[in-house]
Amino acid sequence: MATANHNLSDYDSNLVPDASTMRVGVVISEWNYQVTGKLLDGAINTLKKHGVKDENIFIEHVPGSFELPFGAKCIANHYKPDAVILLGSVVRGDTPHFDYVCDGVTQGCMHLNTQYDIPFIFGLLTTDNLKQAEDRAGGMHGNKGDEAAVTAIKMVDLAWRLKK
Repeated sequence: MATANHNLSDYDSNLVPDASTMRVGVVISEWNYQVTGKLLDGAINTLKKHGVKDENIFIEHVPGSFELPFGAKCIANHYKPDAVILLGSVVRGDTPHFDYVCDGVTQGCMHLNTQYDIPFIFGLLTTDNLKQAEDRAGGMHGNKGDEAAVTAIKMVDLAWRLKK
């Protein structure tokens, strides 16, 4: 669904499973931190709202978005979480660098989802300009961090239910 028609922070909290026993890793890009820091705030607040304890949230920083998949892999191996959220922001420029970074992160996240038995949640903003990114990091379109946290909780719940 297009973000223009959907607030990223809109969801029915009654449909979100209890997350009080979940362990969640978050890897965040330092690049565009004025945006990614807000994504992190949204994700953490949403995880806590649904019961994830402070001591079960593992946050690590990487220099840029391209490093997100490796950072996520390190979190998965070290902390053994139930899910890992990748948060970053790539703003289109005048070179093809945007395409390479976005493709690399997308493929890296997808690969992690096929190699591990936990969900890796794609929370990368890919926008044409900084204003669009800010609008999706707590601005007029809500916060992609909220959406990523809800997705992590729902995917962990799915995995747990199907393992029973």
